[in-house]
Amino acid sequence: MSINALNTILPLFGVMLAGYLFERFRILKRGSSEILSGFVFLVSLPALIFISLARVPVGEFFNWPFLGALGGGMLAMFAISLLIARTVFPESLTANGLHALAATFSSTGYVGLPLVLIVFGETVLVPGIIGVVLPVALLMPLAIIIAEADKCRDGGRILQASLRGLIRNPMIVATIAGLLVSWSGIFIPEAIANGFQLLGDAFIPCSLFSAGLFMAGATVKGERVEVGWVVLTKLVLHPLLTFWLAYWVLKLEEPLAAIAVIMAAVPTGVTVFILAQQYGAFVARSNAVIVVSTVLSLVTLTSLIAILGR
Repeated sequence: MSINALNTILPLFGVMLAGYLFERFRILKRGSSEILSGFVFLVSLPALIFISLARVPVGEFFNWPFLGALGGGMLAMFAISLLIARTVFPESLTANGLHALAATFSSTGYVGLPLVLIVFGETVLVPGIIGVVLPVALLMPLAIIIAEADKCRDGGRILQASLRGLIRNPMIVATIAGLLVSWSGIFIPEAIANGFQLLGDAFIPCSLFSAGLFMAGATVKGERVEVGWVVLTKLVLHPLLTFWLAYWVLKLEEPLAAIAVIMAAVPTGVTVFILAQQYGAFVARSNAVIVVSTVLSLVTLTSLIAILGR
């Protein structure tokens, strides 16, 4: 591992460790984790997404080769993981769908975006935002559709549940609003824009600290073989597939190719655990996958950044 890679990764995990220690030793008041997580998810990240997209041409968001590499890797690995889950770890369709989600849904909001901004700088903010929005737009509806279908609901209710999950997501709302402002040419007064930017600037430290707070309350329980396989898929197989798509199939230019691979390589997102709780399936295993993949990603992400020459 190179010193440069360690110098990039260690500050991120250092902030996460600080959050972990503050929660572990009860330095903050009870409920602080939920408050900070709510601020990141409902306020800071949506503000950053909105003002960033509002300031750039719409065409920069719709970079089809980049969308193809990142989204194609997600969808292909989701399908493969679902097939493996149904064959090797047969259970309810809901649990197997959440297995596939845990193997592909990256923590791009809490880990991925801060990481690519530190590695590449503010110039890659738009592709970084795409990396945050795409898993929510592609993978979450798939998991919800599978879970709702497992309940034997009619097609209309399944579609309604999926759409409801999308339109209630602050990241999706902020993305649509930002793109509409950019497309329409609406002028945002400097004072208002600066307010959004100020909220967005708090995103990186708050998201990392919040991730640490969550880790302190998480536990590692569940079927070890399945958890190990999901973690291997998330940290190794998913980024390898995305690497192949980005560098060999679609031949993306740098730094877009590297960003696609890094976004695929970050650990499993907390959203998987929340959805598992909602449907009462794969709960302990999703929690374990998040914890183990986050801890191991210190090694895998550092190695990846060194391999990519960053």
